[in-house]
Amino acid sequence: MTIQLSHFSAAFVFALFASIVFGITHRETPRDMIRYGAYCFVMFLGGVLVAGWAMWLVRR
Repeated sequence: MTIQLSHFSAAFVFALFASIVFGITHRETPRDMIRYGAYCFVMFLGGVLVAGWAMWLVRR
């Protein structure tokens, strides 16, 4: 069984797991962990989208 991910879905999976780790290791209370993890997740995916658009613009 092989999993084939597109670039975006691979970035999504990375952002998900990295955000979980960041939330757990950088905050004390469960509420703060969830909020910080969600913030990191949004920033990761936002960065992926911005980088994708920047690369598209450079290519043109």
